Amino acid sequence: MSRPSRSPFESLGRRIAPWLLPIAVLLAWELSSRFGWLSTRVLPEPLAVVKAFWNLALSGEMGQHVATSTWRALSGFAIGGGLGLALGLLTGSLRSAETLLDSTLQMVRNIPTLALIPLVILWFGIEESAKLFLVSLGVFFPVYINTFHGIRSVDKGLIEMARSYGLSGWALYRHVILPGALPSILVGVRFSLGFMWVILIVAETISAQAGIGYMTMNAREFLQTDVVLVGILLYALLGKLADVLARALERWWLRWNPAYQVAA
Repeated sequence: MSRPSRSPFESLGRRIAPWLLPIAVLLAWELSSRFGWLSTRVLPEPLAVVKAFWNLALSGEMGQHVATSTWRALSGFAIGGGLGLALGLLTGSLRSAETLLDSTLQMVRNIPTLALIPLVILWFGIEESAKLFLVSLGVFFPVYINTFHGIRSVDKGLIEMARSYGLSGWALYRHVILPGALPSILVGVRFSLGFMWVILIVAETISAQAGIGYMTMNAREFLQTDVVLVGILLYALLGKLADVLARALERWWLRWNPAYQVAA
């Protein structure tokens, strides 16, 4: 039975609804600044932030910082996410690998990333490698854990049925186990894509000479609150963009899954 089609007004309402709260916050923020309820040093009006954003964009300074931060984030994600995927597949597939590796990885996972900063500086200095290490470490564990649990949560009955049809070895792994684990793996990827920007904020405080974090910290020294807010908004926008891309990957790679077909 086909689902009843939504009216144009209902579809428009569903698209507008997520933006109502941000718009209301911006209006309250603007009015509070205009009436003097908020000091411009504490929180400049939205128009001042927009002007700072526009000036940084026109000068090309913002583009350079965004490009540098994006390179760091994606490089760290490729390293940490790739290792997390590989080790998650390994420990999820082989009990011997789980026995050998998982306990150690779980202990490392519980060490706060911020607590490692002094040690990371001693290991890597203040060069790019230190920042990449922190981002890689931050994104490693969400991908690893979700991959591990994705492999282990594949329906055993489905595996047995596939074996009864003659599938075994790599064919079984490719056509049954990996597709069954893919929703969980993509949850880890989606979480990591957002978390990598959080870690990057911390990483770019380590003597960076470029990047959004550097721009924000430099603006703080000169009490440029509007530029600080521009940096915060850039992190938020890039995080949202990463989440949109992750959801698009989910819809594409899981288009065979009825649950994602309904969601789409």
